[in-house]
Amino acid sequence: MTLQTASNAFSVILPTYNEAGNIVELVNKIRSAVPEGFACEVLVIDDNSPDGTFDLVRETFKNDPSVRPILRTSDRGFAKSIRHGIENAAHERIIVMDSDLTHDPIEIPRLLHVGEIYDIVSGSRFCAGGRMTDTKHYMTSLVYNWILRLLLRTQVQDNLGGYFCARRDSILQLPMNEIFFGYGEYYFRLLHFAQRAGMSIVELPSHYLLRGAGTSKSNWLHMIWSYTTAALRLKSRIAFSEETKGDNNSSTTPHSS
Repeated sequence: MTLQTASNAFSVILPTYNEAGNIVELVNKIRSAVPEGFACEVLVIDDNSPDGTFDLVRETFKNDPSVRPILRTSDRGFAKSIRHGIENAAHERIIVMDSDLTHDPIEIPRLLHVGEIYDIVSGSRFCAGGRMTDTKHYMTSLVYNWILRLLLRTQVQDNLGGYFCARRDSILQLPMNEIFFGYGEYYFRLLHFAQRAGMSIVELPSHYLLRGAGTSKSNWLHMIWSYTTAALRLKSRIAFSEETKGDNNSSTTPHSS
């Protein structure tokens, strides 16, 4: 595959599992949101959904080469699907979004516009102007993001949103194996390693909608446990890295006589 680097072309990556009730509507909304003069490909990365998501996309868009369904039958998982999409994207600029209609494609032009300047543009529920239609979910996520910000000592306000625009080459330079595993917690790892690499990050206020068809795959108790465990591991890594850096600085600092 030849990577296309034109600034007016981008790839949208949609990880799917049992999203047959949402995916066609979402792809059509994405195509309607593409700014005039831009070229867009849509990669549907399906984890072998038993509801036939992959077959539905393949059949519905069989005459549209800009929609590329990709079936994954091994080493499956949400974050790994996103990585697969990034690695297989045809364009340098990428947008990653959920496939359940909670991320609104109407925000794509704004993400692309600001993405001309920043390496990562993150659609944020919690910066000024950001919100969620589901108020209960909003408050729960807000409180948990406060905890994450304290644990990770980050100024990023929404560490789990997962709706972002980025430069593909910059993402691929990060330690992919240390980021893309698990579920939504991959996102705060991505932001951490991106900041550590000196990438520029900005949050844009975003409105997260209600899920479309189907039921959420999220188990709140399991998510809180797994996300907190992942955050503590990352916190330990950060502390170790800072300690190692401090030791190195001490060993290289000349002593006055």
